[in-house]
Amino acid sequence: MNNASSRVFKTRYFNRWMEKTELTDALLLNAIEEMERGLIDADLGGGVFKKRVALPNRGKSGSVRTLIATNKNERWFFMLGFEKNQQENIGVKEFRFLKDFAADLLTISEPRLLNALKSKDLLEISHEQK
Repeated sequence: MNNASSRVFKTRYFNRWMEKTELTDALLLNAIEEMERGLIDADLGGGVFKKRVALPNRGKSGSVRTLIATNKNERWFFMLGFEKNQQENIGVKEFRFLKDFAADLLTISEPRLLNALKSKDLLEISHEQK
């Protein structure tokens, strides 16, 4: 990662979805590196960004879409993932929820973050996994 202080997290919900795909933590870290270099598929507003992530042997057009909460600084949160063939885009209600959730994640205090990690509501991706 370009920014050694960057921390990357995934929600429990995202992790459960991810386990059903070929997506790996290393691929998620690569996606964050791309975003740090400005390669962002869409800025949806409110700290929510869309990033396509290529799965092995599939290329980006047939791969997964992820929605990430970030201030493009020290914390990145993978909130939602979906395959394009399963879902073209998210609905208005779902997006409103994700924007509110992103705002909460981006302002989370260190004690609350530690509690979320202990309870496994959030999982931190180790940079050593690359």
